[in-house]
Amino acid sequence: MNVDHTKIAVGKYLVSPLAKQQGEGYAASVSIRSGRGSATHDRVLRFSGLFDSAASALQYATEHALRWIHERSTPACA
Repeated sequence: MNVDHTKIAVGKYLVSPLAKQQGEGYAASVSIRSGRGSATHDRVLRFSGLFDSAASALQYATEHALRWIHERSTPACA
């Protein structure tokens, strides 16, 4: 069973976390999409380890996606 969470728009990115039931727990992954049409780029992150609930897997995936976006939007220090 897959549990999709509401997609979140963050600037030019669309974040789509996913929790998938695997055995006794839930695996987490997230899609981070940018662009439109033929210029669409989709980065998918899959995380190791299992979570006790779908909600905790979705939260983990969302937090990591937001951190990834923040790292790319923060100017580098001189």
